[in-house]
Amino acid sequence: MAWFLVIVLALIWGTSFILIKKGLAVYSSDELGALRITIACVTLLPFALKHLRQASPTQWKFLLGSGLLGNLFPAFLFAYAETRLASGLAGVLNSLTALFTLLVGAVLFNQSITWMRMLGIVVGLAGTVVLIFSGDSASNFQNTSYGLYIVIACICYGGSVNIIKHRLQGMKPLVMSSLALLTVGPVAFMYLLTTDALYKLQHVPGAWEALLYIALLAVFSTAIGLVLFNKLIHISTTLFASSSTYLVPIVALMWGVLDGEAIQLWHIIGMVIILAGVFIVNRAK
Repeated sequence: MAWFLVIVLALIWGTSFILIKKGLAVYSSDELGALRITIACVTLLPFALKHLRQASPTQWKFLLGSGLLGNLFPAFLFAYAETRLASGLAGVLNSLTALFTLLVGAVLFNQSITWMRMLGIVVGLAGTVVLIFSGDSASNFQNTSYGLYIVIACICYGGSVNIIKHRLQGMKPLVMSSLALLTVGPVAFMYLLTTDALYKLQHVPGAWEALLYIALLAVFSTAIGLVLFNKLIHISTTLFASSSTYLVPIVALMWGVLDGEAIQLWHIIGMVIILAGVFIVNRAK
């Protein structure tokens, strides 16, 4: 079951980066982020309302933390990064989630960290440096430096994974996912009302098609993906749950190439180094 969930999540999340790119054809990054969280919240809203009383007062603050770190902040950060960064490269950088899951767990949740795992973290971060700072020109460097926003998003993901594993362990995945989205969905919706998203729906050609891509992103990558990922965390370890990041870059790069994105040699080198770091971290005892 755990391996099945890893493969399904890799396919879902690997596709999310090209969906973000398609949504950005019409909507700004903040509009896309707000739409994504709002639609995802509405998708799971019936389950959230049904199980509203299952969360204790203590758990609500951790649900909010998971909602912010695992959903709201990354939704905006990834969208903003992809305004200048190829979707395939965004998928590659997403693999850093496994490394930051370990780091956050060690720093904030007293998880043990061995020298082998530390080596994996160093190797992964070295690959990130290669990927982000090895552009052929100033223009390429300026674009790829937007990958730093994805690095921040991966740190957020690492925090959310540890909160789910160490503070919300007893809560069912569907309940946890729906309530976490409920804590941030209204914020995203209120912000959405201050943007031009509704105006674009009425007056901008292609707005409905772009909204369809965002809706697919919200329903599958955020709502359903979150439920499956929370289930995976419950039946495995945090590091194994993050191992879907082995396959996400491959799926993301395939979609990017099919969409005409150019993948250069240093992109491949950076990806190989990052995945080597993730492999070392997951294999270390």
